[in-house]
Amino acid sequence: MNLDWTALGQVAAVSLAVTVAVVTVFALGVLGLARHEGAREGGGTSTLGSAQAGLCFLACAVVVAYGIYLLVPQFH
Repeated sequence: MNLDWTALGQVAAVSLAVTVAVVTVFALGVLGLARHEGAREGGGTSTLGSAQAGLCFLACAVVVAYGIYLLVPQFH
């Protein structure tokens, strides 16, 4: 049995990078929700916080949907 260690390393590196990116984007979405809630408690409105949260969570959902697309053979 022969393993292509270069390909395995590339897959591991890309997986790690995408995982860190998704977690970071999700954390930015939570920060946007916190900004929105903080502004709402203060009597104002924060459309920027809402927009930030929405875009970040949408980006996370797109990445998850793409991963499911890659894993399920019926979608190809």
